[in-house]
Amino acid sequence: MTLDWETLDRRARSGDQPGVTRLLLEAGEAERLAFARTVEAGIKAVDPDVYWRAPVNPAPGYALAVVGTAPGASRAATVLLRRGLRGAWRSVQVDRLLRIAAARELAWLGDLGTRLAVRLPARDVWDGGDWEFTAALMRAGGVQPPVTEGVVRGWLAAFIRPRGHQAPPLIMRMRDDPHLDRLLPGVFEIDGMGAVIVNAIWGDDSSLPETAIRFHDVVAALTAEGRLERKTILAATVDRLARGDKPHALRPFVLLHDKLAPTVDEIATHALDYARLLAESPGPVAAMAQRALRTLDDTGLLGLETLLEASFPALLRKEKALVKTQISWLEKVARREPGRAGEVFETVAAAFGHSALDIQERALTLVGKHLPGLPPATVSRLAEATVVLAGDLPARAATLFGATGLAETAAPPEAVAELPAPAGPAPMPPSIASAAELAEEVAALVHEQSGVRWERVLAALVTLHSAGERDALAAALPPLLDRYPGDLVEHPWNSGSALVCLGTAIRMATVPPRDDSAHRRLFSAVRSAWQEGHRGGGGVKLSTLPDGVLALRVAEIAVHLNGSMQPMLVATPTQVNGNLDPAVLLDRLTRAEAEGWQPWSFDLEQALLRLPRTPAAADVAAGAALLVSPAGRQFAQWLTSGGLPDPVSESFTQHPRKHAHNGYIWDPDVPRRVVARLRPSRDGGLRLERQLLTLHPQQAPEYSPQHFRNIEGVLAMVLPHHREVAAAWALGELAALADQDQRGGGRLLPLLAECAGPIGPALTTAMAYTLGAKQESDRAAAVDAFLTLAAGSEPFAGAVGAVLADLSSDSAVKLGRVVPALADAHRAGASAAVWELLTTALPALLTTRSRAVPELLELATQVAVALGARAAIPGLAEVASRPGSSRLVQEAKRLRSTLSQ
Repeated sequence: MTLDWETLDRRARSGDQPGVTRLLLEAGEAERLAFARTVEAGIKAVDPDVYWRAPVNPAPGYALAVVGTAPGASRAATVLLRRGLRGAWRSVQVDRLLRIAAARELAWLGDLGTRLAVRLPARDVWDGGDWEFTAALMRAGGVQPPVTEGVVRGWLAAFIRPRGHQAPPLIMRMRDDPHLDRLLPGVFEIDGMGAVIVNAIWGDDSSLPETAIRFHDVVAALTAEGRLERKTILAATVDRLARGDKPHALRPFVLLHDKLAPTVDEIATHALDYARLLAESPGPVAAMAQRALRTLDDTGLLGLETLLEASFPALLRKEKALVKTQISWLEKVARREPGRAGEVFETVAAAFGHSALDIQERALTLVGKHLPGLPPATVSRLAEATVVLAGDLPARAATLFGATGLAETAAPPEAVAELPAPAGPAPMPPSIASAAELAEEVAALVHEQSGVRWERVLAALVTLHSAGERDALAAALPPLLDRYPGDLVEHPWNSGSALVCLGTAIRMATVPPRDDSAHRRLFSAVRSAWQEGHRGGGGVKLSTLPDGVLALRVAEIAVHLNGSMQPMLVATPTQVNGNLDPAVLLDRLTRAEAEGWQPWSFDLEQALLRLPRTPAAADVAAGAALLVSPAGRQFAQWLTSGGLPDPVSESFTQHPRKHAHNGYIWDPDVPRRVVARLRPSRDGGLRLERQLLTLHPQQAPEYSPQHFRNIEGVLAMVLPHHREVAAAWALGELAALADQDQRGGGRLLPLLAECAGPIGPALTTAMAYTLGAKQESDRAAAVDAFLTLAAGSEPFAGAVGAVLADLSSDSAVKLGRVVPALADAHRAGASAAVWELLTTALPALLTTRSRAVPELLELATQVAVALGARAAIPGLAEVASRPGSSRLVQEAKRLRSTLSQ
């Protein structure tokens, strides 16, 4: 049978790999080589969408054809690494590929495997299918795999997530693997490899049997039987821990270390490494190192200098249990070596600088107990070290050291940092000046959307097109449509997105097609929005959420770009938060009137929604009153009426629905979620207005909401002077940061803090949820927003405290996450706002069983001392009067004493 592309393509598209194989095997080598260019050209001509939209992916069949016709490894690798074929390696029937290679007597199969292996991805490796494909080629070619991150990740993933449910046990597969000695060291040497193990073995994977042997068990077992050298594995484990990584990526190596159970002599060999781990590593690693060093100390093999040097940073760690153990250990050492007790207790004094008052108190109590036996010089240095004590402890230290006959060393009152006045949002960056620069910004926009970038791109597209730069635009922009077809070209999954609307606008601005279905749909969407006053619904794909305003504006540009042309957009903001200076808008509308053009409808409405809430300057109001065009009169009326009235914003509690068997229908379970609902406070207004200000949440919480993910700036810039509205729309996502442990949404809060408008229940609830987010980056964003709001004039912290008390009462928000964030805000200068929050939240929280209430009381003591506060907190005296010495009672007594001084 003669080789022809139509036959091969038909078989590949039907998934007939045996048929493709027969076609290649029945041809002669000369015919196969002559067919190589046809295969390459045919693959290049295939629509990329075919690889993931067709009923059957033809890429595996194409891959067989590449190996069956290519003249060498370089040409074959170039084609196999194309985007469409690259994702199908795991689906190639390797036995058929090897039959083809054997028939051709290929000497370069191993070289091909190596070329492909070095391009294996170092991220997002799932089950090692791509590694197995390249490994089969290298094995057939008799070559060893390169030791790269992608190779090691794929090799490891293939072990711990075997393809197929009948794979032999992990220990058998690893013991017999020919690459074990070559690639296993990379698991220890390459950062992040532990995460591959954690995600596979400890993740939620129903394909793994419950009895699956875990990675650390297997390595330890192979070490015990002599397949792996113990000294090498232990050294690699300790070295991996000492070089550090993310905590979850170190977990398998901690377990492996414990499974190896190092002897005292082995621990002594790595004593300095353990000391470093105790001082610098994540909590579980530091605890492991502490146990190892204590074992060494018990046998007399740990030098005191090493212990003391490691103890200084260890006593300042946030893991309080570890610090308490270290203090007790040092006390034991001081008793054992009385001649060096002074050095030991000066080391203990490092804990005076710990962030927790109970740790400071424990260290001070221990030092005070042993003061009589210490030399005067040591006592003097210890007294000097007490200057870092906080809360009520400086006064206790002064009394303690005064009782020894020394002068009192009471620390001066803690200085309260002052928040600087808000700097205000920055001005917008300069306008885009050329088609080439616009193309760069569009490419950047596809990769990372932001409100500022969107505004610059839209303004430049309109301005450059109207200025006669159409040839430059036609040269610079259309290649982007080919480069990003999944974003800028309409597909069923992205129809109505702002990026797809932008792609249509680019086509209209450069080489307008005679008939464009996407353009027709956008025209219908714009007309529907104008006539009916809403976006989306009725077959219109634009989002009904606030981000749909951006898509509607881009659609408006695409529809009118070659028709009722205007030389510029009037809604482009003057500041990065979306604010539009009324004087600038006056200048734009004055120009429009003078030149005889009208702003497009939704461009003008967005401009009005971006005007400040404060009354316009007299000269601006007077200038607006002189305008006679429809847009000018609408602008003047907007200024006179005071702009957009605040909507009614109310809290709304959602409860998850349950099955008939009383089980939640979504996971993880959320006891309740507090969101917000909105309704306009007037009838009529702008066409964009009613939909933006109307929000009716569903009765049950939404699982994993991500409506505004990565477009937080777009949301904030729609209504920059009504931040309560944006907070209400995004509140479900912000709540999920705390009750579903999502990440990333906290980026919105600092943007809203820089916006304007009243602070209502939506924004205060959003603040409470984000302060309790699981991810530290989101909590940091909440602290940034807290500081910005605290520097303003509008009170808000008390309302946040009330919401926190409510949400913490049933652990909808974990209070333990909130305390460090509030401590950061206190240290940054927002002490007054933090105190307002605490005094509002504590009365309700004192009656709950939250384990973090003592930490909140401790923070309240620190803030009260810094501010010199003397206010009574309802319920505090009752808790402080309880019998016993629980942490709650101790901290309540401490705060009561501080407030009563």
